[in-house]
Amino acid sequence: MGRGRARQDLHLRAEQVRVSRLTRLLESEKALAAALLAPGVAILVIFIAYPFVMALWYSLTSIRVGDPGHFVGLDNFTKALNDLIFQQAFKNTVFYTFWATIFKLALGMWLALLLNRSFRFKRIVRASMLLPFIIPTVLSAFAWRWMFDPTFSVMNWALYHGGIITDRLPFLSSGDWAMWCAVLVNTWRGMPFFAITLLAGLQTISPDLHEAAALDGANAWHRFWNVTWPLLLPVTLVVVVFSVIQTFSDFQLIYVLTGGGPANSTHLIATYAYQIGVGSGLLGEGAALSLFMFPVLFAVVWVQLRYLKRMENG
Repeated sequence: MGRGRARQDLHLRAEQVRVSRLTRLLESEKALAAALLAPGVAILVIFIAYPFVMALWYSLTSIRVGDPGHFVGLDNFTKALNDLIFQQAFKNTVFYTFWATIFKLALGMWLALLLNRSFRFKRIVRASMLLPFIIPTVLSAFAWRWMFDPTFSVMNWALYHGGIITDRLPFLSSGDWAMWCAVLVNTWRGMPFFAITLLAGLQTISPDLHEAAALDGANAWHRFWNVTWPLLLPVTLVVVVFSVIQTFSDFQLIYVLTGGGPANSTHLIATYAYQIGVGSGLLGEGAALSLFMFPVLFAVVWVQLRYLKRMENG
């Protein structure tokens, strides 16, 4: 009996020690932070860090589908720089990103200023503004492709029967037209993100500042330029950088809308890298093409962080 009771006491004390250690571990801020961050870190490693490292390795080899290849150094990057189609794709990407971002910022700001006013059904209008952003990119791109179709285009039909045009417009069959159509679709899709984000920033600005400026004789434009814009600039900068990153690396919209055509005139870096890497099976060359986006986007993020840090420091 005595030995059995002693063993029970020993087990009880050991269990109490384990419970106390576990309690101290859970109460530790560092352990709690590590436990909360672990799933996020695992996702970043699996879905971002690992693919990036593999793409970097592939870009230095001659790997292709069915052939492990061998180490070639920077030959894939040199070949890409001398590729005329890649040069055109890089110019297209810059053009597409620049104009789409400008239009999304201008229209998103205008829409945010309108939605910041009080009117009937304001909440319904705000909610409906998110529809272009919520609809899957593939579905919306297919709908726009149908509207731009040379034979069944609803736009050509409306313009022709409205007496505005006498012949069908080559929306997607002309290189210049196709690129501007892609910019239009990207603007339509991304404008709600700008509008809602800028609207949230506008609602943090005190109305007293506008009233004081109005009492000093400032008109609507001066109030926007001297009061609203400086206070909204940090939010604007962040949303513009997010838009540049997303637009510069865009793939789905162009792939569905034009497929890079006609005659490679709308290829972006992402679509051309996909065509070479997946369509042609040249995985090493495709990885090298896609990695040209990294230094550009890294520079954009670095400039944004430096600017925000400078603003915080006054």
